[in-house]
Amino acid sequence: MSESLPAKGVLTDLQAEEVEAFLRAHPGFLAERPDLYRALLPPRRVHGERLADHMAAMLEAERSRTRALETEMFAAIEAGRAGAGLTVRIRLAVLALMRAQDVLEAVTQEIPALLGVETCTLAAEPSGMLLPALPAGILPLPPGAVVRLIGRGRDAVVRSHPTETVLLHAEAAGLVMRDALARVPLSVGPPALIALGAREPAALPARQTVAILSFLGRAVAAALSR
Repeated sequence: MSESLPAKGVLTDLQAEEVEAFLRAHPGFLAERPDLYRALLPPRRVHGERLADHMAAMLEAERSRTRALETEMFAAIEAGRAGAGLTVRIRLAVLALMRAQDVLEAVTQEIPALLGVETCTLAAEPSGMLLPALPAGILPLPPGAVVRLIGRGRDAVVRSHPTETVLLHAEAAGLVMRDALARVPLSVGPPALIALGAREPAALPARQTVAILSFLGRAVAAALSR
């Protein structure tokens, strides 16, 4: 039979009689600390209601832990399914961009319906004097806004608590409960982004979506450069 090393700070010179006396003097000790049941070995046989109660408590502690793990697992599975669904929808949106005669119209009119969101906008910082003007309908951003909103070194972000919604979503700002921002890396032009706004959080899952949102941003940039 293997023996484990005592945990740091644990008294190792206690006698079984002392532990028994303590538990008898404090009959509610284990009931108040159900997590301890997971650290105890069950008796080989059940004799009497008290031991049966303790075994039941140990089983319930293990069941509670199992239920918690199952809940976490199912949440991860559902998040993965939601991310996969968004991936399919974004691929359809990219196809729409490829065939669009008017890219801005495709972004603002077709993409929201394809992605199941309330709004989709393009926004850009001021262009330099030597750069061509961006198409009409692109929302203006203050200098440095793209890095500030998405984050330095990042290409996309999903925001559970959106800020500056009027700046990004204009008249649809009041509908937006969650949004996603993706950098639009124009080969010639100022820093720009695409902003998706959703009423329902499930439309823009936070997990496993950054890469596909980045792909959408690059597709928009390619379409604008045609």
